[in-house]
Amino acid sequence: MWALSLSPGLAAPGAAQTPGPPTERYWVTLRDKAGVAFDPVRYFAPEARARRRRQHLPAFEATDLPVRPDYVAAIAARVDTLTLVSRWFNAVSCRATPAQAAALRQLPGVASVQRWPLRVAVVAAVNQPTTARDANSTSFQVRSQATGNQVPRFPSPQVPKAPISANDYLLARRQVAHLDGPALRAAGLQGQGLRIAVFDIGFRGLPDHPAFAELVRSKRIVATHDFLRNRDDVFVGGSHGTEVMGCLAGRLPAAPGGAPGPALGLAPAAEYLLARTEQLYRERYAEEEAWLAAVEWADRLGADIINSSLAYTEQRYFPEQMDGRRSLIARAANLAARKGLLVVSAAGNDGDDDWVRIGTPADADSALTIGGLDPETGLHVDFSSYGPTADRRRKPNLMAFGIVLTTTPGGHYERLEGTSFSAPLVAGLAAALWQRQRQLTAMQLFALLEQAGELYPYFDYAHGYGRPRLARAAAGPVAAPVAVVPTFDFVPHDSLLAVVVRPEAARLAAIDLPLLADDPAASVAILGPATPATTPANTPPVGQEQPAPADAPPLLLLPEPSYPAYLYWHLADRRGVLRRYETRAVSQRLVVQVPRRLLRNGDVLRVHFKGYTATYSE
Repeated sequence: MWALSLSPGLAAPGAAQTPGPPTERYWVTLRDKAGVAFDPVRYFAPEARARRRRQHLPAFEATDLPVRPDYVAAIAARVDTLTLVSRWFNAVSCRATPAQAAALRQLPGVASVQRWPLRVAVVAAVNQPTTARDANSTSFQVRSQATGNQVPRFPSPQVPKAPISANDYLLARRQVAHLDGPALRAAGLQGQGLRIAVFDIGFRGLPDHPAFAELVRSKRIVATHDFLRNRDDVFVGGSHGTEVMGCLAGRLPAAPGGAPGPALGLAPAAEYLLARTEQLYRERYAEEEAWLAAVEWADRLGADIINSSLAYTEQRYFPEQMDGRRSLIARAANLAARKGLLVVSAAGNDGDDDWVRIGTPADADSALTIGGLDPETGLHVDFSSYGPTADRRRKPNLMAFGIVLTTTPGGHYERLEGTSFSAPLVAGLAAALWQRQRQLTAMQLFALLEQAGELYPYFDYAHGYGRPRLARAAAGPVAAPVAVVPTFDFVPHDSLLAVVVRPEAARLAAIDLPLLADDPAASVAILGPATPATTPANTPPVGQEQPAPADAPPLLLLPEPSYPAYLYWHLADRRGVLRRYETRAVSQRLVVQVPRRLLRNGDVLRVHFKGYTATYSE
């Protein structure tokens, strides 16, 4: 049986070994799968078969069948290198000369041969070092436009571990509390029984990081594979995957008495599949092929959720191509959803540069696209990419903190920013919700998460449907809408339509503080950080975590940050495409005045304030 993917440097059988004309990358689509033998019980892991049964999907479909070996052998004999054999797309990727590509088109099993378009890949640097990169140099960051994230960082082994400040502890608690993490933990929902696949640039330092000691000790990293080098070791290359994993399964240093430290994400009890699909500094179409190979692998091994904190943009595509159908990985993400996997994708970090819009695979219709919120304001953070897609579909779907405390190599914890970290926070929430309602299909869970957004049914291209809330998801995907007390009124005048907040909604609620907070961490959240910020005296050294006792009490619920009361409004045409949208901090009852002439062509004004959404049209 042919392997799913081949090493990019592995010569195919029969390939010429002498120097010849330069090769290019081609995508070869095949005609059929006639006559291939397939046993789904042998191919799929038990977890994959169980996932399909739960979602009432067939045991297999045509896209699961292997590619015909005779077709692959004929192609391999005529090209320099095979780089991918894809069951899902019944296709082969290869490196070949133009003459070899022309010969492939004459083969009876070949439906089409397409050359990958060539675009120059440029990595834009932030704080680019003047000396050459070295693994033993001091830390630095480079911003990759292709991944849309801060990658990578190379901490020197001689650099001592920085203490975790009170501000950092507060951020760590809030990034999960903002998505109702304490309530999920109290309910025993931490992703048990779920299998999450993480596709990233590398997981350097993860096995030795104390934040993952429990994960490693319990053998819940069930499989790993590097799809760029065709080997199982993914703990090389970049550390971005380690940082992302911190927002899924990482923990802070152990508490007094040996209990595990607070979780940095919402799925610390899930199982994980780790795939390296991205290469440092270089943006090649090979990485999209690796993503496709990884998603077929994850499907076969029974993944429930895929977290992809990657966003490909201007190195390969133009903005008008972000339509969910152009890129290989957007099509693969949609097919994964059809097979019962929930694909969670970072929106990208291009909101404050020339690209602005989301990348791919975040443009895929069936990918749950996650943008970033600023913890200080609760609003869209500047770098988070905006929607819509090129074909005007609504993106992003949901939001989570885009500035987090997470894990970095060497046992460190650092504040990082990027929608790369928003996505795993929501992926962990999805795992917890799916744990409770395993009968849901992937797309029912997708809809449930959208409807759990605190702004739903309001939407805009910066905030999506807002952050998902547990209370809004508690009743299930077909629950009747909850009655909400109106908080504002539409008041038409001759030429203007005014939005006026009702008197009872204009009052600011008082916050009652306890006389004494028993939990030291909760005291930090209520009273604010110490000055100067230092590591709490009762925090043991990193690396001394112990399993939590079975009767450990749940974490205390934290108070919400004191964000202002925001009013959201948008104007949408009759197709639902937004013409304008805005968020305003309410400081007076008369908040918005819209010229009525803007509402005479079927446009609709939709407003959301304090949980109440209403529309006006003429």
